[in-house]
Amino acid sequence: MIKLNYQELIKKLDQDVQKSNKNRYFIAISGPPASGKSTTSEKLHSDLTLKKHKPSILQMDGFHYDNSILKEKGLLSKKGAPETFDVYGLLNFIKRLHNEPEVVVPIFDRSLELSRSSAIIIPKESKVIIIEGNYLLLNLQPWTDLQNFFDSSVMIDCEEKILEQRLIDRWQNFNLSKDEINQKVYKNDLPNGVNVLRNSIPAKYYLTN
Repeated sequence: MIKLNYQELIKKLDQDVQKSNKNRYFIAISGPPASGKSTTSEKLHSDLTLKKHKPSILQMDGFHYDNSILKEKGLLSKKGAPETFDVYGLLNFIKRLHNEPEVVVPIFDRSLELSRSSAIIIPKESKVIIIEGNYLLLNLQPWTDLQNFFDSSVMIDCEEKILEQRLIDRWQNFNLSKDEINQKVYKNDLPNGVNVLRNSIPAKYYLTN
């Protein structure tokens, strides 16, 4: 297990990309909900851009099932759990990014709590693809199929107590009642986070907060 702070991580990833002779280099950023995956991915995007690596970001959250599908499957209350994502859709886009110069990908709009299809272009100039999401390293089929396509992987190391408070803070921004927040945090989000921490395969690097 290689534990790094952010500055050490960006140095390692820079070196890894430089050593690679692949057309594109794929970095998986995994971690529990509210661990800081999006913030870390955006920082990596900025810093790798400064190092002339031309990165783009692919969000796992862009492959959330629509609420109508979740209702049909009886999964709306579990939104964010592994079974509420189109894993094979994500796998297909990763394969396309390995083989196609330009790919239009979906994103997750947190203000709407919905995915938006065909939302951004990953251009042919992008040589580093940062894939971020909770379950990228989950040791469970079909998630394990994704891991064949990652050149490097990062797990964000975050304590459960810190996650708990961050999740509460996140839902308070939606003006929910205390009961609604407790339902989302303790019946769904926090158990999902514990699942990530306990049931993911080892990452190449562990980012310490």
